[in-house]
Amino acid sequence: MMSWLKNHPFAVEAFFENSFVLTFAVPKDQLLNVIPECLGLDLFQDKWAFVAVAMVQTKGLRPKGFPLFMGNDFFLIGYRVFVKYMSTSGKRLRGLYILKSETDKKKMEFFGNIFTHYCYTTTDIELVKEGDRMRIKSARSGFMAEMENVAGDTPLPEASPFADWKEARRFAGPLPFTFTYNQKMKEVLIIEGVRQNWIPKPLKIITYNFSFLKSPDFEGAVLANAFVISNIPYHWKKGRTEQWKE
Repeated sequence: MMSWLKNHPFAVEAFFENSFVLTFAVPKDQLLNVIPECLGLDLFQDKWAFVAVAMVQTKGLRPKGFPLFMGNDFFLIGYRVFVKYMSTSGKRLRGLYILKSETDKKKMEFFGNIFTHYCYTTTDIELVKEGDRMRIKSARSGFMAEMENVAGDTPLPEASPFADWKEARRFAGPLPFTFTYNQKMKEVLIIEGVRQNWIPKPLKIITYNFSFLKSPDFEGAVLANAFVISNIPYHWKKGRTEQWKE
């Protein structure tokens, strides 16, 4: 398979039924070795870096412009680091660097690994709703999050470094850009996401467990915020590449 196919060769669109995002603050030194040389950590108070766990219900995911009946519905799980990148035009871009991607269907794994560098794997994903409470879990991947939509004020997680939800929203994700890096070619792949009516709503987290975050790379991680975004049209532009120079 020609490698250029992995560089997001066409635009993609989908409808996000729900995007549940839990963001963890990690001491910055812990994450310096997990991002490529072309990226910098997007920091808070020059102390905290951030890893987001995004659990997204998508509807009608398909190449942009294709009819809806050709789309597919998937559950996607992504582990991402908040990063920044200085483009060759001198623009500072905030975005995400993908650490791990999972889906509930083999079809998404197959095509996702042809047209992206995200290294999808298939796992069991179950979403259970009971009134305002939701539970997402996977026995195979060892993750579970139980959440609640709460009317009125929702307190920040107890250990959060943020003073209020206004500060926390800056790291609500997903950010406009996602980056991939070809170290051999010194080439940065930039994928831009476009959304409408993006209104993150705070979630109360009752309990959670993510086996992936138990790696030494994430030692000292604390839950910083949790949001849900619902009923959002979303599309990703065709990927573009540029050379990175130190």
